[in-house]
Amino acid sequence: MSRKIIAIIAGIALSVTGTGQPFIIDRVVGVVGDFHILQSDIEQQYLQMKMSGMEIPPGIRCDIFNYFVEQKLLMAQAKIDSVEVGPDQVEMQMEARLEYFISQFGSEAEMEDYFNKSIYDIRDDLREAFREQIITQQVRASIVEDVTTTPSDVRSFYNSLNPDSIPYINTEVKIAQIVAYPAYSEEAVFEVKERLLDLRRRVQEGEDFGTLAILYSEGPTATRRGELGYMLRSELDKAYADEAWSLKVGQVSKIVESSFGFHIIQLIDRRGERANTRHILMNPKADANARQKAIYKLDSLKQAIESDSIRFDLAAKRYSEDERTSVNGGLVVNPMTNAATFELDQLNTKDYYIIRNMNVGDVSEPYESTDHNNKTCYKIIQLKSRTEPHRANLKQDYMLLQNMALEQKNQQVMNQWYLDKKKTTYIRIDKSFEHCTLFGQETSQR
Repeated sequence: MSRKIIAIIAGIALSVTGTGQPFIIDRVVGVVGDFHILQSDIEQQYLQMKMSGMEIPPGIRCDIFNYFVEQKLLMAQAKIDSVEVGPDQVEMQMEARLEYFISQFGSEAEMEDYFNKSIYDIRDDLREAFREQIITQQVRASIVEDVTTTPSDVRSFYNSLNPDSIPYINTEVKIAQIVAYPAYSEEAVFEVKERLLDLRRRVQEGEDFGTLAILYSEGPTATRRGELGYMLRSELDKAYADEAWSLKVGQVSKIVESSFGFHIIQLIDRRGERANTRHILMNPKADANARQKAIYKLDSLKQAIESDSIRFDLAAKRYSEDERTSVNGGLVVNPMTNAATFELDQLNTKDYYIIRNMNVGDVSEPYESTDHNNKTCYKIIQLKSRTEPHRANLKQDYMLLQNMALEQKNQQVMNQWYLDKKKTTYIRIDKSFEHCTLFGQETSQR
């Protein structure tokens, strides 16, 4: 089975099939150890692939069946090794996927209508799928944990690639920043608190919290009626979490100051260790004098850096007000990849327009931007490096090619493990799928 098809099926296996889909007469089509593969497992994944609009390759049902055989082999090994997964880990991933579904449908009600299931039934379906996925990931990780690559392996892998299959790398930049926040006056803070108190009063008098969040909240959740979704306490800002966990369902908090700004919070629901809240977020607005002071500070640092009075990284460590980057000499880490490089379209809009015309080593003029909490700040940026669009090569993209070579070796190890495991595991395959797999050797090409 190709890695592409495996990835597609793995993603679809987390989907939820509603009763609105064609009726499937269910039966067991495979047994792997103590685990069953149902006809409905195969058909549901096939229908989901068709509904997604993707091109269906020949023999896809065999690929799906073989994927399930491999998953059940991993589950059988997990049972032998007594591998378990904590409910918090399952709940966290399940809720994240559920939030994604809701965002795609537009609302929880529309999602329920589409799947013809209640939100509780959808959660149950997702919960079991994620439990199995997490367990099989742990087993797979234990099998390949000792696999490594040498520079020779990476070179051999790169030389074996068809030129057309060598990844194309878009422009990437590495940047460092020095950040200054404009000071807020007591009057500005007082004004924000007064506005939040007025909104709290309106909710208590019967107005809908979610509607007010859409109208007035400055946070990215405003379009979702201020709702955060089910979160663990540890996933939230401490001040926010402390207040949220003190509320009763439906109750509205007093004003809370967090690293994001000032909030009022409403508890929607609590399930085990997770709580679902909505909030209205506001931040004080700095006056012109405070903004000018922040700009002046950064402009003075820019002049000192360009006159070689201080290096950019030392200035960032000493004077940047962003704790996340100051410890790294201002180096900004891409939250999507955890690497120190960004493709241009991964930058926020204001940073992109500054960086696109800079040369390597340049330091920008001070400009207004936003930080990781979406709070207004001012920055100067140094462009540390830029790569032009190119096919991956060993000099510029060694880490990428090393990861690709390692993944190939991991897959080879897993393929051999599956073959060996089939020889020692009870497997029964229905006649309708005998053409898809043979003991010790699949007919599908990996």
